[in-house]
Amino acid sequence: MTDSHWALTLLTWLEVIFIAVIGLLLLAVILMYIVDVTQSTHTIRKNYPVLGRFRYFFEHLGEFFRQYFFAQDREEMPFNRADRSWVYRAAKDIDNNVGFGSTLDISKPGTLLFLNSAFPIQEKDALMPSPVTLGPFCASPYTTHSIFNVSGMSYGAISKPAILALSRGAAKAGCWLNTGEGGLSPYHLEGGCDLVFQIGTAKYGVRDLHGNLSDERLRELAGKTQIKMFEIKLSQGAKPGKGGILPAEKVSAEVAMIRGISEGQASISPNGHTDISSVADLLDMINHIRTTTGKPVGFKAVLGEKQWLVELIREIRVRGLEAAPDFITLDSSDGGSGAAPQPLMDHVGLPIKESLPWLAALLQEAGLKERIKVIVAGKLITPHMVAWALASGADFVNSARGFMFALGCIQALQCHKNTCPTGITTHNAKLQKGLDPTDKAERVAAYQRNITKSVAMIAHSCGLAEPRQLRAEHINIVGADGFSIPLDQLGPYMPKAPTQTPLIASDALADKH
Repeated sequence: MTDSHWALTLLTWLEVIFIAVIGLLLLAVILMYIVDVTQSTHTIRKNYPVLGRFRYFFEHLGEFFRQYFFAQDREEMPFNRADRSWVYRAAKDIDNNVGFGSTLDISKPGTLLFLNSAFPIQEKDALMPSPVTLGPFCASPYTTHSIFNVSGMSYGAISKPAILALSRGAAKAGCWLNTGEGGLSPYHLEGGCDLVFQIGTAKYGVRDLHGNLSDERLRELAGKTQIKMFEIKLSQGAKPGKGGILPAEKVSAEVAMIRGISEGQASISPNGHTDISSVADLLDMINHIRTTTGKPVGFKAVLGEKQWLVELIREIRVRGLEAAPDFITLDSSDGGSGAAPQPLMDHVGLPIKESLPWLAALLQEAGLKERIKVIVAGKLITPHMVAWALASGADFVNSARGFMFALGCIQALQCHKNTCPTGITTHNAKLQKGLDPTDKAERVAAYQRNITKSVAMIAHSCGLAEPRQLRAEHINIVGADGFSIPLDQLGPYMPKAPTQTPLIASDALADKH
C-alpha cells in the first residue's frame, strides 16, 4: 500500500472519528436539554437548558479565582456571597459548617460579637421560642411561637408559583405570610398558612368602587380563618414616602381583578393614605378596622422623623391602652425587593440598626412594650442579624429577600422588570416554569426552620434557654479602634428614648389574658 493510500485512509478515519465525536456531543447536548427541561429542582437549568449548567461551573471556578478577579465573599451588595450562600444551604437543608476560620473581619467597626456563657444551655434544657400574643383586647387575638416570618410581597410583584411556594412553605414551617399591598389572591390561601393582610395606600382588595375603604370587604376578609391580622402600610423600606409601583407589563388580567384596577396599566399607589394625615387619624383607622374585623391591627412604617411616634404615645395616653396599635412593623431604609426610585432607596429613612433600639426604648419608657409588639424587617436574612433584632427589642423578624433566596433568587437585580431569570418576580410563563412550587415550598420551610434553629443555637451559647431571652447585654459591638464595647452602652446604636410615665404595668396585661 502506497504512502498516499495510507494517508488517505488515515484522513478518512479522522473524519469518521470527528463526525462521531460531534454526533456524541450533539447527543449529549440533546440529552442534557431533555433532562433540564423535565426536572423541577433547578430553576436556572429549566429556564435556560444546557446553558444554565455553566453557572455552576463558573461558581465553582470562582472559589479559586475570585480573590484575583472577583469580589470577596463579604464585599457584594446588597447581599454578599457569604450571606447568600448561607441562605442557599439552609434552604436546601445541607451542611452549613465551614472550616479553617471565618472570612469575616471581626475587627471591622460595627461587627456584632455575641457573649458566650461559660455554662451554655444543654440541649435537654433548651426551649422552643415562647409564644407571643398580639391583640389582647381583640375578639380574635393571635398567638404564635414563630420568630421569623415572610414579609410583604404582593401577588403581581411576585409570581403565582412564588406565592404558592411561600404559602405552602410557611404552612410547613408554622410561620405567617404577609400578603403585601396587592390584595388577597387564591395562591396566598392555597397553602393553608397564617396570613397577615396588608392594607396599602391604594387599599387594594379592601376598596369600594371609588377607592375608599370598604367595611364589607373587611368583614369578608375577616371571615377567612387564615387571615390572623391586618397591617396598615404607611411606608416601606424600598421607598419611604412613595407608594407601591407595579409596572404595566406586570398587571395581568388576574392581578387587575384582585386589585380592582385596569389590566395592562401601571399600578401606582398614592404616597400616603388620603384618610390618614395625623396620629389621631391613624389610631381612628386602627380602631375602626379592629372593631370591624375583630382581629389585631397594626401599622408598618420606615422611621425617619421621630416626633410623630412621641405624639402617638401621647394620644394613646388620652384614649387608653385599648386604643393602641397591636403591633408596629418597623422597616429599614435599606429594605425593599420592589421597584423604587434610587434617591429614595439610597438616601431616605433610617436603617434598622438605629430605628429599632430607639423605638424599643420609647415603648419601654412609656410602659407599652408589652402592649405593642414590634416586628422588624430589613436585610435580616442570617441568624446573627435575627438574633441581634430580638436582643434589640423586636418580638418578630420579617424577611422578603431572604425567602426570595430560598426560592432560588440569584440577585439578578431585575425585581422591578418582567424578566426575572428565576421566575420569582415575573409573569412570563416561560420563565416561571423553572420555579416548581412543591420543591421550593420545602426550601422555604427548611430556611425558616434553620434560621430558628441557628438563632436558638446562639441563644444557648449565651446561656439562654430560648431566642426571646436575648438582650442587648448579650452583645458587644466593635468600635472604631477595633475593640468591642457592650452594645447597650453605645449611644449611636442604642439611642435613648424620651422619658415617659408608664401607661400600665406589664403584669396588668397578664391579668387581661
